[in-house]
Amino acid sequence: QVQLVESGGGLVQPGGSLRLSCAASGFTFNRSAMKWYRQAPGKERELVAAITALSRNLNYADSVKGRFTISRDNAKNLLFLEMTSLKPEDTAVYYCGALESGKPWSSGVDYWGKGTLVTVSS
Repeated sequence: QVQLVESGGGLVQPGGSLRLSCAASGFTFNRSAMKWYRQAPGKERELVAAITALSRNLNYADSVKGRFTISRDNAKNLLFLEMTSLKPEDTAVYYCGALESGKPWSSGVDYWGKGTLVTVSS
């Protein structure tokens, strides 16, 4: 079955950096667009970044452009989110999402991980 397991979250000071990882299994990773979402306390889940199957196209929320970088390693079935210049408003649970193989990356997520908590605080 499909499994998405996020890791790398934690407590970081404002201005700091973190690298999130998502280990994927149970589907054809190199044919699937992938996305990172986040959900802050009391807020709806929002799209942070997206990447197509072969990394040809990337997309970012305006709030993270220039600070976050999405990437993937198709040989290892891994998705990454490099986060720099972190702000307290980046505090949220970060979720990895996968789309069914071949679906346009504008489509909704078909599979979700359980999330990893990122807390930005001094």
